[in-house]
Amino acid sequence: MIRTELTVRLPNSPGAVAGICRLLSDEHVNIIALSLESSGRLHVLVDNPVRARGVLAAHHHQVTEHDVLLMVTGNQAGGLARALTLIAAAGINVNYTYAAGAEGSASAAVVVAVDDALRAAAIVGT
Repeated sequence: MIRTELTVRLPNSPGAVAGICRLLSDEHVNIIALSLESSGRLHVLVDNPVRARGVLAAHHHQVTEHDVLLMVTGNQAGGLARALTLIAAAGINVNYTYAAGAEGSASAAVVVAVDDALRAAAIVGT
């Protein structure tokens, strides 16, 4: 499924990510997934991107939005390979991805940022 991902630049300092998590928590915004790059770019997928963007902007964070795919795959070897192979075969570039699956869990959640989220979603059937 296509979801809205928020991206925020953070300083490389203790507590920066905790502060974002606390702000969102205080506003009852649930974090579905997040990824922090060493450059300070935080990618975050939340249950209410409109509310999250508003609270982050109110606290002077510059926020950008991107459409990404949120896929659920089998949590076993090759679980993600099928979907990414279909995306590649369609000539769609994967810009970045992040994922997690709890050990022993049957499924994993995967966020995939691509050049054409609508077309990629149709190809993988999300």
